[in-house]
Amino acid sequence: MDQRSFFGLSEHLKRLSANGDPLEVLEGAVDFEYFRGWLVEGLGYGEGAKGGRPPFDPVSMFKALILQAQHNLSDAKMEFMIRDRLSWMRFLRFDLGGPTPDENTIRHFRNRLTETGTLRRVMKAFDWQLQKKGYIPMSGQIVDASLVPAPKQRNTDSEKEAIKAGKTAKEIWQDEPNKAAQKDVDARWTLKIGGKIRYRPDGTPLPQIALPVFGYKSHIAIDRRFGFIRESAVTSASQADGRMLPRLVTTQNTSSEVWADSAYRSRKNEKWLSAKMLVSRIHRRKPPGRPMPQHVARANAGKSSIRATVEHVFAHQKNRFGLFIRTIGLARAEAKLTLANIAYNFDRLIFHERAGARG
Repeated sequence: MDQRSFFGLSEHLKRLSANGDPLEVLEGAVDFEYFRGWLVEGLGYGEGAKGGRPPFDPVSMFKALILQAQHNLSDAKMEFMIRDRLSWMRFLRFDLGGPTPDENTIRHFRNRLTETGTLRRVMKAFDWQLQKKGYIPMSGQIVDASLVPAPKQRNTDSEKEAIKAGKTAKEIWQDEPNKAAQKDVDARWTLKIGGKIRYRPDGTPLPQIALPVFGYKSHIAIDRRFGFIRESAVTSASQADGRMLPRLVTTQNTSSEVWADSAYRSRKNEKWLSAKMLVSRIHRRKPPGRPMPQHVARANAGKSSIRATVEHVFAHQKNRFGLFIRTIGLARAEAKLTLANIAYNFDRLIFHERAGARG
């Protein structure tokens, strides 16, 4: 590169910074080096004594996965974008004209983090980083779930029965390995009931439309005070929300209150919360065949004003990240959604840091 090109590049990067490069804001808010130990341990990187080209820096690769989650990119598209965007190369610490990871490298890196459980440990490590900054879980916790679609599967009745019986794709399509590799036997169909409530001219609500959705379900628990995702889980779309409550709710919050919609109310869950010395703020269901008592409706409305906070998390992920499961299998879907949850927490930290600076 001649001297004129070098100074032209330097000037271009300075202008990016002057215009408010969001990746520099992210770099300033999150201590990415904090994750190096967990990444190196999970990936099993050696000291390089045996020779050969060393792997790409694990922190740079992790940052690439965060960018991929934020922009909902395929591995092939991610390879191109790293090479195409100067701001991304600077954020990832790659040199212009130097080697950058290809789609296979990105996929293998993510799969390795998934197989070793490193992604979940990194998410927990960031939670510790948040608490050191003063973002302690407080004011109670809010639990909810959201459907995340995946490519629809076209199977015969016998294949559907085999999937429900718990058989693997290799067992079902023994003579068609290429077809088996493209079949997702972990995702499920479910009905999504919701959307904006419509009313008749007399003011009575119209029945809500039930839409079939194929894919997975993202379960999260956020703290009420700061809105960070503190616990998460991924299941097939058909999993009942209420069964996941004990997996998501912790006793680490400074408040004992737990908010959730009526799907989480059951005698078993109420008993479990009571045993953990937690206070249920879960919506009550309408009595079958009878109108909702006014005092219960008022109580539910009060709970809704608090519980609605968790809906902003899913809206942020779906609108900004464009959540859609392109991968095959529960483990990879969990990796995709865990990265989306980490990316959301990064954005949430930036929001609070800016608010603190304004205050």
